[in-house]
Amino acid sequence: MLDSLRLFIESFSIDPSIAKPLTTLIAILASFLFIWIVEIILKNVLLRFIHRFAAKTVTHFDDLLVSHNVFVWVARIVPPLLAYRMAGPILKFYPQSVPLVYDVLIILFAIVVIMLLLSALDVVLEFFSNHPVGKKLPIKSIVQVFKTIGVFVGLIIVISRLMGQSPVVFFSGIGAFTAVLLLIFKDSILGLVAGVQLSTNDLVRIGDWITMPKYGADGDVIDISLVTVSVQNFDKTIVVLPAYMLISEGFKNWRGMQESDGRRIKRSFNIDLQTVRFLDDDLTKKIEAVQLLKPHLQARHEEIANYNRALMIDDRSPVNGRRMTNLGTFRAYLEAYIRSLRTINSDMMIMIRYLQPDAFGLPCEVYCFTKTKDWAAYEAAMADVIDHIYAVLPFFDLKAYQLQGAMVVPPSAVKE
Repeated sequence: MLDSLRLFIESFSIDPSIAKPLTTLIAILASFLFIWIVEIILKNVLLRFIHRFAAKTVTHFDDLLVSHNVFVWVARIVPPLLAYRMAGPILKFYPQSVPLVYDVLIILFAIVVIMLLLSALDVVLEFFSNHPVGKKLPIKSIVQVFKTIGVFVGLIIVISRLMGQSPVVFFSGIGAFTAVLLLIFKDSILGLVAGVQLSTNDLVRIGDWITMPKYGADGDVIDISLVTVSVQNFDKTIVVLPAYMLISEGFKNWRGMQESDGRRIKRSFNIDLQTVRFLDDDLTKKIEAVQLLKPHLQARHEEIANYNRALMIDDRSPVNGRRMTNLGTFRAYLEAYIRSLRTINSDMMIMIRYLQPDAFGLPCEVYCFTKTKDWAAYEAAMADVIDHIYAVLPFFDLKAYQLQGAMVVPPSAVKE
């Protein structure tokens, strides 16, 4: 067809040296006009139809495709493809320029594909941000990984074309710069690797409560990017941590507690060892009126009586045989009391145990789980238990250890 056009132009007595560039120019203008018409049809007909169709559907995904211009970038792929297809025949008389035009079109095509990939990944990010899956997986980090890979590959293709080398040769030669790249982009590479580890191993999600006291982080994760993790503390301050810091130094994630059936109470109080003694008749008569202790007292009385009777224990001295103590009875009462509370999950472990005695008396630890996991409600439930403990200790003729008239703060386990 190009030869026919050249012969037609030469029929007007135009010199062949002028007819060739004139033919090529006309062909280029005609190809630009054709591509422009195709683009107008795509933009004003096809894209408008797609936008109207997406607006009428009930699904939200196609609306995201429209809002992030995914279809626009798909349409923009067509012009460089058409130009690439037509470049060879149009430049028939100037074959030496064809490789240069091909390189320019390939670069343009690579840029359009990269923009299409970025737009599509933005759609995925926004779609899964409001999806239940997005709450379990750090979608932002995964999307950023794919964005980084896509942009990197696209840049390699562009640079290789500008340098006149094959992308394969460029990829093989880039290994020589690995050591330099590792030194220059050390923090970025560490963050990238850590971000991938956090994502693939599901170590942290948006909404998780994490703590890193060394860096003042104690709150909810509000953002997970490829190289950073943002934590909003409970005082509304925001701490931004490098992702590799979470991997290298470790952190505490409270997700397990939030997904469990309860939140742990682990608190201890100190009892004055000088107040521990056997039960006498007066104290026994007093505690027998406690409803929560009646089953325990009846069972223990029978057990101890049978034991002492079987071994013919001389009960004239309380040291002989087995006897009930005010401390052991208090421990049984405390366990029964905690089991009776509606705020405590009785299906999970409930334990009252003694720790190693020290100069501050005998530490007695309460170990149980609340039904609620809300922080304020949890603290209120735990405070009710501790209040009752200190109020009921004198009833069993026990005292909390005191030093110089001041209450010693009992050792406390970390909140759980």
